[in-house]
Amino acid sequence: QNSSLVARWLAAGDAGDVEAFDDILHGDVVVHAPRGLSSQDLDSEKQVWREAVAAIPDLQHQVQEVVTQRNVEVARVVVSGTLRHDFAGLVGTGRAFRMDQAVICHLRDGRISEAWEIADVGSMFDQVGS
Repeated sequence: QNSSLVARWLAAGDAGDVEAFDDILHGDVVVHAPRGLSSQDLDSEKQVWREAVAAIPDLQHQVQEVVTQRNVEVARVVVSGTLRHDFAGLVGTGRAFRMDQAVICHLRDGRISEAWEIADVGSMFDQVGS
């Protein structure tokens, strides 16, 4: 699991190590994400993560399982943290959250070329009170 590209990407993001993305994501990576967090290239994906970690300093993506088939990795993830500052249209209430997420990644030449993040943002709203 930890050697999967999706697990490496999420772990690097949680650690604030966006420079590690250079070895994990293609420069023209497209990430489809809820709440206006989609990105169209590597630099914009790095910025999304910088903002996420600034707003949620204890952000953690716990990869529960990864299924890999040919050039696709699918991960079931539990995302948790404390929303300290405004992010993605949510008000920084200082409340903790935990939500389920699925991440589907298309791979090309050993790196992620496109990803879809499907997250239970409704439960996050309920928990942080935004």
